[in-house]
Amino acid sequence: MALRGPKVWLWRWRRNPLKRRADRVEAWVVLGAWALTVLAGVFAGTAVSGAVEQELARERAEWHPVAARLTEHAPGTAAQTAQRSGAGQVWAEARWTAADGSRHSGQVRVRAGSAAGTPVTVWTDLDGRLVTEPPSASQARLRAALIGALTGALAAAAPFATGRAVRARLERRRMDQWDTEWARFGPQWGRTLG
Repeated sequence: MALRGPKVWLWRWRRNPLKRRADRVEAWVVLGAWALTVLAGVFAGTAVSGAVEQELARERAEWHPVAARLTEHAPGTAAQTAQRSGAGQVWAEARWTAADGSRHSGQVRVRAGSAAGTPVTVWTDLDGRLVTEPPSASQARLRAALIGALTGALAAAAPFATGRAVRARLERRRMDQWDTEWARFGPQWGRTLG
């Protein structure tokens, strides 16, 4: 078990006559790696979070609910589908008119057994294409925060890993230097002058 004394803050920056050039280089590498890790994580996370939130706000502004009508009878019955999938929803063909007057059709999720002509609400973009319902403002904030945090962590991993690799390389180099010095002076240890 290694014997350790009390933790000394900023020990890499204190004056010490035994400190070598390699120790000073390692101190700067550690400082630089931590600074880049924090900056990369914060900037990447903030930028991506803002971009995601803007995109979701654009979707909320441009995507609109439209009344559509089923053009065919939805397959199955509600009881059969509920037993099989637990959701009670199936795909069926529907038709709707976009804001510009153009007619569109597509597959939508409806209750099993719905009759042809049943009205359903679908969400469309500016061109009248089917889209999913956009998230609410609070859902968008949460989604943007989670994506930003994940992106920030991934962006911070690169300088952190690089700093660890450089520090490990410096440690190996320092140990090699100590081995060389020990091989030179070790045999003389304990000799007396005389």
